[in-house]
Parts: sequence; structure tokens; C-alpha cells
Amino acid sequence: MGDRFQVIVDLDADEADAGRLAQRVVEGLVAEGVVLAERTRCVPGGPPGHPPGPHWERAVSDDWDVEPSDGLAVHTRRTGFTSGADLPGAAVCPRCAASTPLGDAAWQRVGTAMRKWSDTGAAAVDCPACAAAVALPDWTWDEAPLAFGCPGFEFWNWPELTGAFRARLTGLLDGHRTVYLWGKI
Repeated sequence: MGDRFQVIVDLDADEADAGRLAQRVVEGLVAEGVVLAERTRCVPGGPPGHPPGPHWERAVSDDWDVEPSDGLAVHTRRTGFTSGADLPGAAVCPRCAASTPLGDAAWQRVGTAMRKWSDTGAAAVDCPACAAAVALPDWTWDEAPLAFGCPGFEFWNWPELTGAFRARLTGLLDGHRTVYLWGKI
């Protein structure tokens, strides 16, 4: 069966802004009744999170058949998010739109950038097609998306979040670019 998750990741904030932005988002979701303010053990295998609130349905599509069984995990440190166990087969350059297959050599370059980004908050990968040095969070990925940023808002075992809800949450993030990922583990 497994656990299902949906994540909205801020690509533009840094760790200095992540706490403030995360607090603003949580306060907005609490005011709307989507989640509760108190944190409990409602996130599978993770730290305490925010359980669903009395109006959780304001975040999801109308065709849900089950209520959320778990809560919201809020990540305020640099985090690499993935949609699950599979890795993407290609990286897509945001500058030239070239799709680069992620064979061993390419994954080695991406892996090196991931470690550097995790340590410092900044890393770039050179596009093999246009030779531009592209910041790691700016790349897009086929099949199994990745996202690198903070804060990240991870909803566990909720019905599908609507586009309108995702836009409201993103609106609380100072106009930053965001990525939406979903997956199952």
C-alpha cells in the first residue's frame, strides 16, 4: 500500500528566510483551518508535524473519498526532495531546453552539485548542450522530479491538493518560484 506525499518547495528562499516564510505559511494554513497549530507525531517516520485541521477539505479536490490520515511536515533547512524511489532519466536545461540523459558521467556531475548545494546552498551544473552553468535548483527533470530548496511543505497521505490551494500557499512565499512534487513510498 505505502504512504503518499505531496510537496511544495520554494526554489528561491535561502535558509535565512526559510523560517520566517514557513511560519507565515503555517499561520495562514492554521487561520484557514487546513492544519492545526500544535505539532504531533502525524508524519510517517519524521519529526512532529501539523495534523489536518477542521477545514482540510479547502486544500483538496472535491472528488476525495478518504480524509487525510497524516499531517504536514515543514522543512526549513536546505533539502533535496524527490518523487520517490526512482531517479529521473534525464535533466532538462532551463536555458536551452536540451534534455540530457542521466548516464553515469552525468549523474556524477549532478551528484557532486547536490553535495555542494547541500553544504553551501549554491551549486551549478554545466549544460552539455549550451555550456551554461545552471544553478542546481533551476534544472527540471523528466519522469521522477527532483527539487532543491527551502522551505518545503510535505503533506502526507492527503487527497490531491488543488491548483488553487497550491497557488494560495505559493502566494505566501514572497512571489518565489515553487515546484510541486508528489510520490509514494
